[in-house]
Amino acid sequence: MAYILSQMNQMGIPPLLNGIASDEQWAEKLSGIRRTWLSYIGELPARVTVRVQVNSQSKQSSHTRLHVEYDTVYGDKITAYLLIPDDHGSSRSMKEGYPAVIALHSTHEQGKEYIALSTGGKNRLYALELVERGYVVLVPDALTAGERIYPSRAAFDSTPFYEEYPEWSTAAKNITDHMQGIDVLCALDYVNPRAIGAIGHSFGAYNAYFLAGIDDRIKAVVSSCGFSPFIGDPHPEHWGFRSYPYTHIPKVSADLQQDRIPFEFHEIVALCAPTPFFSYAGQDDHIFPQWKSVGEMMLELSRLYRWLGKEDRFQSFMGTGGHDFPEEIRMLAYRFLDQWLKKEGE
Repeated sequence: MAYILSQMNQMGIPPLLNGIASDEQWAEKLSGIRRTWLSYIGELPARVTVRVQVNSQSKQSSHTRLHVEYDTVYGDKITAYLLIPDDHGSSRSMKEGYPAVIALHSTHEQGKEYIALSTGGKNRLYALELVERGYVVLVPDALTAGERIYPSRAAFDSTPFYEEYPEWSTAAKNITDHMQGIDVLCALDYVNPRAIGAIGHSFGAYNAYFLAGIDDRIKAVVSSCGFSPFIGDPHPEHWGFRSYPYTHIPKVSADLQQDRIPFEFHEIVALCAPTPFFSYAGQDDHIFPQWKSVGEMMLELSRLYRWLGKEDRFQSFMGTGGHDFPEEIRMLAYRFLDQWLKKEGE
């Protein structure tokens, strides 16, 4: 079902549960959302067999950092850090395995280093902070960042990707690559495969919930400043084709040119439900300024979780700050992950 964007900007957001009175009706609507989503982002090809190469190993004060490389579809390789806590032999690590998180970086050319190294970004060291809390953390470079920047191109230049795959999207490519990362985590005998989460800020945040909406192995999601609905956005075209810096979903450009949107992003988050979901947004976010529609859609999602009988699995916070992941919010997010990923066997 397509929406008229100008009408939605005047009338308000489409309710998730409008006309829904049964689990069967919701399942049917969700199936339709998924079909539409996949028709816009493109295929999710069968993943390849797990093959991990360890390039180097470095002992840190609280953990061991492995620099690894693993295979993904169509002959591509993913560079990543694998952060492993020091408390080997603890009762948890011996019995159930560690809880694990795939930590997805924001739009920064350093990629994985920006969130996994002490020299990374201010308020962005969530990968490092999570390994210090006892998580195994996989920190991959997204295509176009870190060690995966195309030769002779700037970071986040997706032009070569679309030259090679004109009918695909980087959104689907990232989901596929991150599912491959979950395969890697599940193959580690010291990881609990039933306790894997996803966390990200900005670009990493929406890639985290895109992943969780497709891969039910994700048992908790944290999204910081990564929810950007079309409604209320002064520049909704950023989701579509851009010559630079990055094109997410090229197919939405034709719809936007005709004042249409094929879905709204609270519907895409709904694909995660009832997976535990934590969201943070800032009212002074200069990148995603449409905080009013963000708040309304979070309210819709909380109603969905309540209707599903899982209201304790949804937390949404909005502050007056900017496009940031401040310490007090990170601590709330980590406690949320602890609640859902560390309860195994307790």
